[in-house]
Amino acid sequence: MYWLLSASPPPDGPQPPRSLEDAQDSASEAAGWIQDNWTDWLASGLRLVFICVVAIVLRYLIRRAITQLIARMNRRAEIVDSGNALRGLLVSGERRRQRSAAIGSILRSVASFVILGTAALTVLSGLGINPAPLLASAGVAGVALGFGARNLVMDVLAGMFMLLEDQYGVGDRIDAGEASGVVMEIGLRVTQLRGDGGEIWYIRNGEIKRIGNLSQGWAMAALDVRVRADEDLDEVRAAVLAAGEGLSKESPWDEVLWEPVEVLGLDEVTLDSMVLRVSVKTMPEKSLGVERELRWRVKKALDARGIRIVDEQALALDAARAPVPLDK
Repeated sequence: MYWLLSASPPPDGPQPPRSLEDAQDSASEAAGWIQDNWTDWLASGLRLVFICVVAIVLRYLIRRAITQLIARMNRRAEIVDSGNALRGLLVSGERRRQRSAAIGSILRSVASFVILGTAALTVLSGLGINPAPLLASAGVAGVALGFGARNLVMDVLAGMFMLLEDQYGVGDRIDAGEASGVVMEIGLRVTQLRGDGGEIWYIRNGEIKRIGNLSQGWAMAALDVRVRADEDLDEVRAAVLAAGEGLSKESPWDEVLWEPVEVLGLDEVTLDSMVLRVSVKTMPEKSLGVERELRWRVKKALDARGIRIVDEQALALDAARAPVPLDK
């Protein structure tokens, strides 16, 4: 107990407790420091909360405005299509809906990224954290990610431009080079096609070099009529036009044909045969059926007039069967 009563404690013994006056001074200093800075803390906290609230409200309002804008554009397009029967046939509602949904999703994502990113940087600055090193690190990481995922970035950018330019849509029949078919779904990275055999093709948007849209505008049905060179051209032309006129007056071909059947003229003339080129403008994706039906009717019309259709093999066979003249 000696060290408790002495003025100084032993060198290796426990330290004496702080005096009550020292404790009161420390508490007073802490209370004063808190009293001097609590207003700044409160103001900073309220400012950060206000920034977060403004960012959330602004994001909600902009996303809602984009959704309403897309819906208004769809309604306006539907009204225009309802007043134009031809345009209504050419434009698919599902195609317009998916395209609008994709564009709206892109715009909403960009708006959210910009607003929330700006708010996050402002909050970090308010907390005393310098965002410059974070931005530099993010930039380096973005460059590395861009090099590693350049194919993904290329696919997404190509998908965005396809949607914005309306190159094709759901329900369109397209020729994408190695694959062709009806578009089932368009994504920012992959386009799905239903092939003629029922197969589903998944095509990366960045790998599509060219697109042939067979569903936009109109299609052309064309066929060649080959007859013997000694046939009457006027009779052949009259038979073909009669077949085309009969096709244009019967349902459902009267709605499919957009122009009368036209004989363009002689496409090829030889010593044994001649070829007439016949064409007609049709509704998109209906040219193949029109060609088959028109070929059927032209054949019947020519048979009714006694005009024979020939081909290269038949001409070669006739030449082989022809008797060889004997020299005198």
